[in-house]
Amino acid sequence: MAEILALHRNVQVPRPPRGLVAADEAVIEVVSDSGEGAQTAGQLFGSISARMGNSIWTVEIIPAEIEPPPRNTAGASGNRVRVGAFPVTNAGNAADVVVAFNEQVILGRVIGGDLKPGCVILLEDKWRAHADPDIVRDYVTMHDRFLHEGYCVIEVPMEEQCLKLIDNPRRGKNMFALGLLCHIYDRDVEIAREEIAFVFQRKKKGQKVIDVNHALFDAGYRWAEENLGFQWSIAPLEIREPQVVVNGNVAVAHGIVASGMEVCAMYPITPATSASHHLSEIFEHVGGVVHQAEDEIAACSFAIGSSYAGKCAVTVTSGPGMALKTEMMGLSVMAEIPLVLVNVQRGGPSTGLPTKVEQGDLLAAIFGTPGDAPKVVMAPSTIEDCFYSVITARKIAETFRMLVIVLTDANLATGQQAFVRPKFQAEWLAPPIDQSPVPSDRKPYDWDPVTGLSPRPIPGQPGGMFTLTGLAHTQNSKVAYEPAVNQRGCEARSRKLAAFQKTLKAPTVFGDDEGDLLLVGWGSTRGAIEEAVGRARKDGLRVSSLHLKFLQPMASGIKEILDRFGRVVCVEMNYSDPENDDLFDDDNRRYSNLA
Repeated sequence: MAEILALHRNVQVPRPPRGLVAADEAVIEVVSDSGEGAQTAGQLFGSISARMGNSIWTVEIIPAEIEPPPRNTAGASGNRVRVGAFPVTNAGNAADVVVAFNEQVILGRVIGGDLKPGCVILLEDKWRAHADPDIVRDYVTMHDRFLHEGYCVIEVPMEEQCLKLIDNPRRGKNMFALGLLCHIYDRDVEIAREEIAFVFQRKKKGQKVIDVNHALFDAGYRWAEENLGFQWSIAPLEIREPQVVVNGNVAVAHGIVASGMEVCAMYPITPATSASHHLSEIFEHVGGVVHQAEDEIAACSFAIGSSYAGKCAVTVTSGPGMALKTEMMGLSVMAEIPLVLVNVQRGGPSTGLPTKVEQGDLLAAIFGTPGDAPKVVMAPSTIEDCFYSVITARKIAETFRMLVIVLTDANLATGQQAFVRPKFQAEWLAPPIDQSPVPSDRKPYDWDPVTGLSPRPIPGQPGGMFTLTGLAHTQNSKVAYEPAVNQRGCEARSRKLAAFQKTLKAPTVFGDDEGDLLLVGWGSTRGAIEEAVGRARKDGLRVSSLHLKFLQPMASGIKEILDRFGRVVCVEMNYSDPENDDLFDDDNRRYSNLA
C-alpha cells in the first residue's frame, strides 16, 4: 500500500488553464451508484443551462439492473449533458468533465471510451481513507491509472463537506456535485436555486428539504470557487420564442393530450414507463384516463375497446411488450379499429439490453403481425418530433381506420432537449363522436373501391349496430371463408395504405441533391448523422444525408434520390453482419433493418 501511495504522490496532475475561458460547447457527465441522485443532478444542470439560453441534449446513463451492487463498473447510474452555444442535436462523442462518486463507476466510462483525452475527473476522495484496505487499494490503483492515461483527476471531499450539513451524504451529494458544475461552467446561481426548488416542490417536499438542498448546492459551488481556479463560459443562443425542456417520453405524453386522445392503456416497461407516469399526473385534468393493465395483452385490448367505443386510444410499450401485443394488433387491422401504438425501442432480443438504445424493432413493426396486416409505421427524429408525431399518428389512425406504430427509442425517451413551446391548435384534436343516424344502405365496412376507406361506425349510432369480428368478413361484418370475400378484404386494407402513401412527400436531402455518398437514417440518429455530414462537407467532401419519418409506407421519390449518389449507406442502431468477414457474402449477409 505504501508503494501505491508513493506512486500517487509522484504523479503530476494536468490542469485546465486558469481563469474564465470561452467555449462553444461542453459534454458533462455525473455518475454514481444507483440511488445517489446523479441523474437528477445531470437533469438539473441541463435545465439550468437551457434556461440560460444554451442548447442542450441529455442522455441518461442507466444500469441494466434495478439496483446493482455498489461500486460496480457496470452499475454506473447518471446523466450526460451536452451544452452548446449552437443548436445541439445529440449527446456528442466524449465527455470534457465528469463528476464521479467512486472510482469504479468512472472506470466503466473509461473502458467504454466515453471520456476525451485530458478529461477533468472530479472524484469523491472518501475511499482513500476507507476502513476496508481492499477498497483503498482499488481506489488508489484506479486513481493513478486515470492519471497515467492522461486524465486530469481532482479529488474532491464531497462526503466530508456534505456531512457538515446533513447526516446522510448519499441523499444530498448530488446537489453538491451540481454546485461544482455550476461554478465550473459559470451557471446562474439564482436560476439554479429556482430549478432545485421546482424539482423538490414537484416531489411534494417542504421548504426545509429545499433549504437543505440549496445549502448543499452552495457548498459545492463555494468549494469549486475556492479550490479549482478554472471556469468555462458557453454563450447563449438568440432565443426569440418561449422554450420548453422535456424528454421524449414527456413529449409523447403531452402529444397524447394535445391529440385529443382520452385513453392511454399500458403496462410498465423500461424505457417507456415514464411516459405513463407523467401522463398520469396531467391526464385527469383534461378528462383523460391512464389505465395500467395487468399485462401487455390486456393493455392493448383495453385500448382497442376504447377506440371501438368512439375515441382513438393509445398504448405505450417497448420491444418485449410489443411482441405480446401482436395478436391484438392483428385484431386492430382486421376489424379496422383505429389504434396508436408507441414503441420506445430498447436493446433486444428477449430482455436484451433494457436500459440501452437500439433500433432493432423496425422489421417487427412492419412485418411482425401474422397474416397480411398493413399498418403505418413512423419514427420521430427529435424530442420535439415526439410531441407532434403522436398528434399526426392519431389523425392517420382515425382517418384511415388503421393501426399506426410510432417508433421512438431510449435515446429520445430519456434525453432532454429545448424546443419552441407548442401553441395549441384546435385542429390537433379528434373530432366529436359521430352519433348521427347511419343510412340504411351503409355497410359496417363500406369499402371505397379505389381507396379502401370506409366510414367508421360508432356504437350508439341509430342504425349502425353490427357484430364486430376478428375473423375474415364481408362488408356487412359477416364471417366468411370464400376466397373472393377474403381477397376483397385484403385488397381494401392494402388500398388504404396505398391511398395514404399518395399523400406523402419525399423527404428533403440534407446537403446537395447529388454527390459521392448519401447517408440514410431514421429516428434518433438524425442529429448525429447531420452533424457528421456538416463536418464532412466543411472538409470539401460530397456527402449528404436523407432522414425518413415514414418507414411504412415510404414516400415516392426516394429511389430517384438514391440514384443521384455514388454510394448509399444506411446508418442504424441495429445489427448487421460485418463487411470484412469471409463467412458473409451477398448470398447470406444479414443487413440492418432499413437497409
